[in-house]
Amino acid sequence: MQAIIDNLSAILRDARSEQREIVYLCIGSDRYIGDSLGPLTGSMIVENAKIERVYGTLEEPIHAFNLKPALKDIQKTYHHPLIICVDASLGAKEQVGDVLFVDAPLMPGKALERMLPETGDYHFQGIVNYLDPLPTSQFLNDTRLHTVMKLSRLIARVITESEQQASQ
Repeated sequence: MQAIIDNLSAILRDARSEQREIVYLCIGSDRYIGDSLGPLTGSMIVENAKIERVYGTLEEPIHAFNLKPALKDIQKTYHHPLIICVDASLGAKEQVGDVLFVDAPLMPGKALERMLPETGDYHFQGIVNYLDPLPTSQFLNDTRLHTVMKLSRLIARVITESEQQASQ
């Protein structure tokens, strides 16, 4: 995880030197355990790191139905924002519990075959479950809360430590 913290810290420092405002966009719904990774992480970031530029918390989740208005609000509110997304993802069985930090926009809703706009500059993916013969929407219902909590804590810690390191 230290490599991700160092990488994100450098990204944050560069963005600040370019006068870009950093926004965290945590996508998901609190109505499905597997999809709650984003809003749970968003709430942890707000509570632990005291970061105010967070969209998507348990109180006010950002999901398929309000993603586009949230993106418009971010673009209107912040000058040339650097958007870092957090979302749950499905992977191979051996990947469950892994966190990926990707230098590319997020394709939200891909696992459920939803057509949503490409979002952000970078993104975290927490692998909450794996693909099997069940209907796709069932994966998010059959995800263990323990896995989601562990991944949320880890991503929130990485963001918090990266923010602290970038401020030094």
